[in-house]
Amino acid sequence: MPGKHQHFQDPEVGCCGKYFLFGFNIVFWVLGALFLAIGLWAWGEKGVLSNISALTDLGGLDPVWLFVVVGGVMSVLGFAGCIGALRENTFLLKFFSVFLGLIFFLELAAGILAFVFKDWIRDQLNLFINSNVKAYRDDIDLQNLIDFAQEYWSCCGARGPNDWNLNIYFNCTDLNPSRERCGVPFSCCVRDPAEDVLNTQCGYDIRLKLELEQQGSIYTKGCVGQFEKWLQDNLIVVAGVLVGIALLQIFGICLAQNLMSDIKAVKANWVPHGDGYKLLNKEHFEKPWLILTVFESSVGSTAPELLSEGPGLNPTA
Repeated sequence: MPGKHQHFQDPEVGCCGKYFLFGFNIVFWVLGALFLAIGLWAWGEKGVLSNISALTDLGGLDPVWLFVVVGGVMSVLGFAGCIGALRENTFLLKFFSVFLGLIFFLELAAGILAFVFKDWIRDQLNLFINSNVKAYRDDIDLQNLIDFAQEYWSCCGARGPNDWNLNIYFNCTDLNPSRERCGVPFSCCVRDPAEDVLNTQCGYDIRLKLELEQQGSIYTKGCVGQFEKWLQDNLIVVAGVLVGIALLQIFGICLAQNLMSDIKAVKANWVPHGDGYKLLNKEHFEKPWLILTVFESSVGSTAPELLSEGPGLNPTA
């Protein structure tokens, strides 16, 4: 319109998206650091940190690995997202979004493969549980994890109580001198609600009895079958949790990508000029270019340090 001055707004980094991504990631950074600290503390208590070879000596799964791996991944992602958002560092933001996207697609692929190859997954789960049954007495954390699983799902062994023959303390061979011979751990026992004190010897010699006699004293169903039944009974809740995790990951990727787009749009206004950069005036179609030379390291969404004013600058124009 004639006589009306038109204003052009320079692109800038949105503060809301920037600090929301920062807050989003600092929570994961703190939680990841906490998980990692718990894992390292647990290893320190078990003497693993002073004897690294103990990590490979255990025949089953050391539950501390879950804390260390999950905590480590969350810490790395949280650090990249936090510092990348706060410092507007496109490299860290790109690392964050690519790493998070890779995790998302791995989870998606794992879910599809688990659905397609259900029988193979079931067999692998049987082998996994039995390998941990063998190492039941070798690690206190593994022992507590197995006891929790058997009590929670009301099960015993992978396929049934006889899987405990794989453990040197519970097998029924004549050469086994253990008092737990032909028994099962207390977590396989059917708890009497009237009992105030936990009977840790309730499973002794129980497998010497007939199967029908065992049913009133211990759980006779395997944990693999009970776990599958639990999944079917809680399918909506499990699916809701998985979808929620996936949406959080997608949301984090979108925030990082949006912030990178804003940063690139701001940097597009700066072109190399001598030892620094020059800022192109948005009104250069009507007026000469406004050149502000700044240090290269100062380019960003914050106000740059002015070093010199180039030709064409007219503050009163």
